[in-house]
Amino acid sequence: MLKYTLKRLLQAIPTMLIVITIAFFLMRIAPGGPFDGERALPPEIEANLMAAYHLDEPLYQQYFRYLGNLAQGDFGPSFKYKDFTVTELILQGFPVSLEIGGLAILLALLLGLPLGIIAALRRNSSVDYTVMGLALAGIAVPNFVIAPLLALVFGVLLQWLPAGGWNDGALPNKVLPVIALAIPQVAYIARMMRASMIETLGSHYIRTARAKGLTETEVVWRHAMRPSLLPVTSYLGPAIAGIITGSVVIEQIFGIPGIGRYFVQGALNRDYTLVMGTVVFYGALIVLMNLIVDLIYSALDPQIRYDD
Repeated sequence: MLKYTLKRLLQAIPTMLIVITIAFFLMRIAPGGPFDGERALPPEIEANLMAAYHLDEPLYQQYFRYLGNLAQGDFGPSFKYKDFTVTELILQGFPVSLEIGGLAILLALLLGLPLGIIAALRRNSSVDYTVMGLALAGIAVPNFVIAPLLALVFGVLLQWLPAGGWNDGALPNKVLPVIALAIPQVAYIARMMRASMIETLGSHYIRTARAKGLTETEVVWRHAMRPSLLPVTSYLGPAIAGIITGSVVIEQIFGIPGIGRYFVQGALNRDYTLVMGTVVFYGALIVLMNLIVDLIYSALDPQIRYDD
């Protein structure tokens, strides 16, 4: 297991290098620059700013300088958020995104797994059609439609919950963002769990278990649950990484000071180091989550071994 983990971490290095290289040059190719909004400055002051951030150097030199700093864990200073480094901004935004995203994933699992199992056990019934219809609607309607609707209905019309803002993380301010983030995930998990459970229930060893006189509940919980969870577990790796690093749309709509909002502001302001920092952080988290998912596989399916 340790050998496999180290091997996967080493394999992630070229992957991350490709991601960093593409993101770095795409940001530089994009029109505009970090100081375009300050054109009123005298040329000599702007030249000093460019020199201070090494933006006057050739592009290849900036690239290798960034890689050298990154190797030491230094994401560099933010161009727009004065007196803040990118590391400090990520550390400020990540706990907020982690809390919202973690609650959304938890809610999605609590609802999606039982709904998928019930739909599989009641296959081709009205319950199955209802659950799958709702799941399809949850997938088809995007976040940027769901979130404003929730804010309009529950925040503006009914005034049950705040329509936006963070308010130092007060519980009512978290409810709508968490629900908006969780709805598509509930739909995906329910559909995958249903399909996986139906396939598992048709296996020979399940028929054998039923032939031995086990109840349907025992068959599901003792024999069908673990293998049915494998596709869902595989999906959760990148899904969790995407959600807990901040939803760009949800954080913008509800005014949540998470890492996704920093990414948007960084892209709009051409804050090169802030965008690169969030991209690297997101990429590293995806690699880590996929590795954890692969290790969980061996716990769910004893036939899977990573010793070689």
